[in-house]
Amino acid sequence: MDLTGIISVSGKTGLFKVVAQSKSNIIIESLIDNKRVPAYSTDRISALEDISIYTYDEDFPLREVYKSIAKKTNCGEAPSHKESLKTLEIYLEEILPNYDQERVYPSDIKKIFQWYNLLHKAGLITLEEKVEEKVEVEAPEAVEKVEKPKAAKKKVEAKEAPKAAAKKVTEKKATEAKKPAAKKPEAKKTTKKEDK
Repeated sequence: MDLTGIISVSGKTGLFKVVAQSKSNIIIESLIDNKRVPAYSTDRISALEDISIYTYDEDFPLREVYKSIAKKTNCGEAPSHKESLKTLEIYLEEILPNYDQERVYPSDIKKIFQWYNLLHKAGLITLEEKVEEKVEVEAPEAVEKVEKPKAAKKKVEAKEAPKAAAKKVTEKKATEAKKPAAKKPEAKKTTKKEDK
């Protein structure tokens, strides 16, 4: 279940999907009637993927609460937020037994069920994660693993090339030094007799 880009805007009914963004505002689309309106930085915006429910242990992500409801209902509708508060509390206790009953207000409980049903009507309630994204994420890693050794080999070859060239020059000098020096022609020795 992916809640990315799904938001609640204080003062506006329902849930919205972020469709575009500019410097001064964002364009949002209602999940109820698909109408697009701007939302500004002055609006109080809450992203559903960042919302958690208070429990007596750690906070529990709303996404996980919705997964539990989806499993319980087989991806069907949950009880309406217009049901009695007692009915909704009992249902929530079945899903999240240790939710903090003092800090999770009745209005919060109603929102949990109202939002779930809005997401359900919009076709966003699923138990399966997006497989395509996982493939896209894993594919570049696999490519990197294959390409990295090749790149490393080229770097090693590039580093060794100057060394190899220097080695050849050194070997050449060494072989030249081992060669005996060419003999200079000896000058004729003159004797005193020839001078006379």
